[in-house]
Amino acid sequence: MASTTLIVLFNLKPGVAPADYERFAKEMDIPTVKRLQSVDDFRVFRASGLFGADGPPPFQYVEVIEVNYLNGLIEEVGNPEVGKVVAAFRDYADNPVFIMSDELYVFFH
Repeated sequence: MASTTLIVLFNLKPGVAPADYERFAKEMDIPTVKRLQSVDDFRVFRASGLFGADGPPPFQYVEVIEVNYLNGLIEEVGNPEVGKVVAAFRDYADNPVFIMSDELYVFFH
């Protein structure tokens, strides 16, 4: 079975300091998600600009979550420790967009 990559695009809620979110990501979000059995990898990126264009990027942050078992992730999100992280993330992220994606190479290999 092919894995799924979740790409999460978001801006911070008004009044949220980037340093506060980034501390949460480093100390709570990344370590917790990386410990999940259903996740192979989890990375968070701060958008720094648009390639070949002026102006700010449409999103401040991008999360990339490599999921090896999607139903397992759904189950693990129900666990109280992960629930605390999800609730905290909602305090920082303003209407995050969760995109499920499959790597094309898998289909052409």
